[in-house]
Amino acid sequence: MSRPDLSKNRSMAILNKAREGGYAVPGMCCYNIESIIATVRAAEAAKSPAMVLLFPWAIEYAGSSLVRAAADAAHSAKVPVSLHLDHAQTPELVRRAADIEGAFDSIMCDMSHYEKEENLALTRELSVYCHERGIATEAEPGRIEGGEDGVAETADLEAILTTPEQAEEFVATGIEMLAPAFGNVHGEYGPRGIQLEYERLHSINKAVGNRVRLVLHGADPFTPEIFQNCIEAGVSKVNINKGMNKHYAAVQEEMRGKPLTSVIEAGTDRMQAAIEQYMHWLGSAGKA
Repeated sequence: MSRPDLSKNRSMAILNKAREGGYAVPGMCCYNIESIIATVRAAEAAKSPAMVLLFPWAIEYAGSSLVRAAADAAHSAKVPVSLHLDHAQTPELVRRAADIEGAFDSIMCDMSHYEKEENLALTRELSVYCHERGIATEAEPGRIEGGEDGVAETADLEAILTTPEQAEEFVATGIEMLAPAFGNVHGEYGPRGIQLEYERLHSINKAVGNRVRLVLHGADPFTPEIFQNCIEAGVSKVNINKGMNKHYAAVQEEMRGKPLTSVIEAGTDRMQAAIEQYMHWLGSAGKA
């Protein structure tokens, strides 16, 4: 199928340059205005591109208010920063988000909880809807297991890992970003520990990496060495959640009872420092 003209799309401009340059861009999972501001400040300070990621919760909680604030902060940054909606898990939510004018640059159409054929059909349909509005799309072949509470050691990871053939099927739906499952886990890795199949990731990259950008989910506990291995295997976008947000939570505990404005400012500063560290680990620092 012919690819849509997304030549002016911020997310794709950022990720295409990352692939060409052999580095990855941090996608920071933001829940409040502090984390959004921390991401933009870190990007400007480190001279790095970045992506602000919101979850559907942001829309369910605040309508378009937090989305518009995030879009304003990202799109007015002095360096390339885009706004992405992660794990939009219903067609209705994808459409609602895509209809917020001038907001999201990209949306993850996460239909991975549906059976494979319905997942593919919905992803294709929703990609068209987003493309008509200049929005790039991401999808998840297979299923990246887990959540904030971790994954049990008995999880049947092999049955859900992405194959190059599955990746091809999803690229055919028209997506621009693909989040493969190769042993990575959302949230805590549990007693099984981190067991990534780099050969699988390399094979996926060999099959489709010239047509879509590969996205790494479940990266919070990874080391700089693991990040480098993933980048060498084709990853261009790395989603970070607790690696940033745990610092804000820590400041709230440390400064309990202090003036609220000082807590907010200190939490923002602590998150910014953490984000800048990721930018250096991923190689995006100095690339903007």
